[in-house]
Amino acid sequence: MKIVNRELNKRLWLWIPTLYFAEGIPYFIVNNISVTMFTRMGVPNGEMALFTSLLYLPWVIKPLWSPFVDILRTKRWWIVTTQVLMSALFVLLTLSVPHPDTTLIGSKTVPVSMFTLTLILFVITAFASATHDIAADGFYMLAANEEEQSFFVGIRSTFYRLSSIFGQGVLVYVAGRLEKSTGDIPTSWQITMGITAVMFCALTLYHTFALPRPQADDPRMGHESRVSAREVISEFARTFYTYFSKSGVWLAITFMLLYRLPEAFLLKMVNPFLLDPASRGGLGLDTDTVGIVYGTIGVIALTIGGIIGGIAASRWGLRRSLWPMAASISLPCVTFVYLAMFHPVNIIVISACVAVEQFGYGFGFTAYMLYMMHFSKGEFTTAHYAICTAFMAMSMMVPGMFAGYLQEMMGYEHFFWLVMACSLATMGATFFVRKKLNDTNTSTHSRA
Repeated sequence: MKIVNRELNKRLWLWIPTLYFAEGIPYFIVNNISVTMFTRMGVPNGEMALFTSLLYLPWVIKPLWSPFVDILRTKRWWIVTTQVLMSALFVLLTLSVPHPDTTLIGSKTVPVSMFTLTLILFVITAFASATHDIAADGFYMLAANEEEQSFFVGIRSTFYRLSSIFGQGVLVYVAGRLEKSTGDIPTSWQITMGITAVMFCALTLYHTFALPRPQADDPRMGHESRVSAREVISEFARTFYTYFSKSGVWLAITFMLLYRLPEAFLLKMVNPFLLDPASRGGLGLDTDTVGIVYGTIGVIALTIGGIIGGIAASRWGLRRSLWPMAASISLPCVTFVYLAMFHPVNIIVISACVAVEQFGYGFGFTAYMLYMMHFSKGEFTTAHYAICTAFMAMSMMVPGMFAGYLQEMMGYEHFFWLVMACSLATMGATFFVRKKLNDTNTSTHSRA
């Protein structure tokens, strides 16, 4: 039996790491790389933050179509199909990158209308990526048993984080080096998108043959399609009804929307702040340096914070975790107040500030995940958790839409002070949620 298990594990190693690496690439391209690219291409912060935040929308509304991924076709079919589609979209994105005039880029007055086609392709990629997420997570649970899922849960998370380092670190670094060697910002990003397209096409080709065909991966829609469809619609409606009928649902939603408010504002303005020259209040770092400082050092600190947060939460439980983690996710944002006030040029100091903030976010985010799992318990645990993740995405999308305009009105220093003021919302939501957990006699040693 052990030999069989080892053989199965070997087969799982052939596709789980690459599948979750492929899952992360389009997400970080759409939601993070787009911010850096538009900033470097001279799009004003207000328009940049608004339109790139709207790209979160598919992750907000994906629970609306997730049941249909479950009942129509196999998970394997959805994975391969969406990867083929995203490969084609990356090729088209490479060809769609506009070439604004150098003067417009330098004055940061490039109209976002020049990127209309690029944005449309990003939107389609976002919907394909969100659908791929649904299928990949479902396929993972079908193709591996519970023991194997437990073994690989850390591995899949690691490779997802590696895709973040590749996207926000390696690709941004490559774009920065190309900017220096060619002196042409649009062409540099066009080549970078081309590299992404080639790599993702290779992953798609590999998965077309490497993904297994588990017997459990069958579409739920059988011969009695009308009955099944009626049942699906009924269960779909009941899922939402039971979610919004839960005790304390509006407090839970408020918490999910406000807990990350400081980070939601901060996230959209980090790269513009690092890239903008001192004359605009930024630090004036080169693109490749940002790829190292934020895309690599920052992501590593974020990952370490998440690991330590998981260990701490497993010992403290949900209630005891809430206060220290709420403080951790909001208070380290003060490092950007310091950077905006004193404009240090020492790259070690800048990297340390970014690392502290990202570590705090990684550590503090653990309590957020624990609370969503706690609130999702019940008859529709999986579906209710998916709804929670929709509010999680909304909590980043809505503040991000306004972050750029607020920064343009206030300047970076006052904007980062506003971010710190938003910590009051985090603390207030945490206070009432923790009180609710106490009132309902939730154990302090809960592992929810």
